[in-house]
Amino acid sequence: MSARLFQTALLTAILALLTACQGMPGTQDAEIADPMRGAPPISRGLDASSLETLLIAELAGRRGHYERATQGYLDVAERYGSAALTERATLAARLSEQPALLETAARRWHERAPDAEAPLRMLASLAQQRGDWQKALEMRLTLVATGKPGELASFAEQALGQGVEPQPLLLPLRRHLLNADDDAPHAHDAILATALLEAANGERGRAEARLDALSRTHPELPALWLTRARIALEEDDPTGARRAARRGLEVSPADSRFLLLLARSELALGRATAAERQTDRLLEQHDKQPELRLALARLFLEARQPAPARRLLLPLVDDDATPPAAFLLLGSIAEQQGEIDNALLYYRQVTEGEQFLGARLQAARMLIEADRLPDALEFLRLERLRHEAQAADLAALEVELLDEVGERDAADAVLAEARGRLPDNDGLLYMQAMRKFNAGDLAGMETDLRALIERRPDNAMAMNALGYTLADLTSRLEEARELIEEAHRLAPDNPAILDSLGWVLHKQGENDRALPYLEQAYARMPDQEIAAHLAEVLWALERTAEARDLIARGLARFEEHPKLDELIQRIPALAP
Repeated sequence: MSARLFQTALLTAILALLTACQGMPGTQDAEIADPMRGAPPISRGLDASSLETLLIAELAGRRGHYERATQGYLDVAERYGSAALTERATLAARLSEQPALLETAARRWHERAPDAEAPLRMLASLAQQRGDWQKALEMRLTLVATGKPGELASFAEQALGQGVEPQPLLLPLRRHLLNADDDAPHAHDAILATALLEAANGERGRAEARLDALSRTHPELPALWLTRARIALEEDDPTGARRAARRGLEVSPADSRFLLLLARSELALGRATAAERQTDRLLEQHDKQPELRLALARLFLEARQPAPARRLLLPLVDDDATPPAAFLLLGSIAEQQGEIDNALLYYRQVTEGEQFLGARLQAARMLIEADRLPDALEFLRLERLRHEAQAADLAALEVELLDEVGERDAADAVLAEARGRLPDNDGLLYMQAMRKFNAGDLAGMETDLRALIERRPDNAMAMNALGYTLADLTSRLEEARELIEEAHRLAPDNPAILDSLGWVLHKQGENDRALPYLEQAYARMPDQEIAAHLAEVLWALERTAEARDLIARGLARFEEHPKLDELIQRIPALAP
């Protein structure tokens, strides 16, 4: 059934319903005969049940009950094979803020309309969000097969930026290139994506060969020279990067990305003045964007050039709405130059918001490193008085800093005083529980976490912390599993909870069931502890080569890897 037919039927039904309500007799005593009794079944259009479902879905959507609306549209779409209704279901699911429901709706839409671009892009985006980069690439390649842009080079950059292993993404891209038509729209995009991944995989020769061939056939492509410059910078070849960026500017003089790459290249060559010339040109084009000044200042700071960074930031301070990050960076520059009190003034000007706690933490650490611990504690105490809404978080910062410098008794006193003033604060109670755990007081930790769970039955973090501890350090596995499963129900995409669920299943001997949870956890949050858990389950499933490979990559990837070291000590055969 077409979208227009459904909309007409829906409008007609609503008008009929309203008319019926207005014309309904006032008495309920008279029995009304059913005029449709004995009529043949409906073979075309909406039957009564479908019409009711559709009306309920529409009204639910208008009232903000998007989950119910989505399910209603999907039910009727399934009955009538309607792509239009699955599209409407997907739009409702987007407002529900439930990724699983959105994915179900988008998949049904794709099944009903295989050539439609929107559901494929949505499925690719959802796969990417949950860390399934291979599935996301599959969806993008399907887009390319239908003649739509897959934005593969951008995808490859994002994947590498998230630390994704390039090899699994290279295989489908190479298969695609073998069968691709060189004259097809967007054919160069797949070549650029493959070259980026090959360079990241240590195959720079193959990457350069692809780019050389592309430069002979499509020298006018700005994306080609962007890719060459980025690969050169990643390979510590600033001269090559500068050459590619200059060539890109010849092809596309208005493309400011090449100016940025030129500035990065000059900085890598130690030519700060030349880099400033490029950043000045950038600012001439985009002077009203404070975010650009911040980004350029960070670039100079990374290259250990504080003076140009300060010159970039100071005009922002004269603005009425100075970005908090500007004060944070200026404080960092003053700190690097030994101007402690000046830095403290900058840090204190960071207003409440995203950067607030980071600025206070940096200021306190700066004072401690300058052997001014009393000043650091007094600073945090005054900040608690100045910012009552942030008092609990500031107290937690003070406790952490005192623990770091070995002043545990003082930290206990600060936490006790803060809990006395803010007894209902969940964060402080959770912190108290974790400090008891670190001190070896498991019973005390459990008491605090159970109190927190009783107070907040939806606190998945507390449930997971208690469940994982019971699974890892006690024999109370069934109890641990119940807690972790409830946490998983509350936060199904949380990687720490996925790791805990996989670990407790492994402890109970259910390695086949444990493996998918640990794989999902590691895809979402590549962490050395999750890597150790995943490797141990692979070992238990006799997939030894995969376990060894994972451990080898983990040892190379993580600077500190105590859990991997501990696993190798327990199972020496897993050593790479």
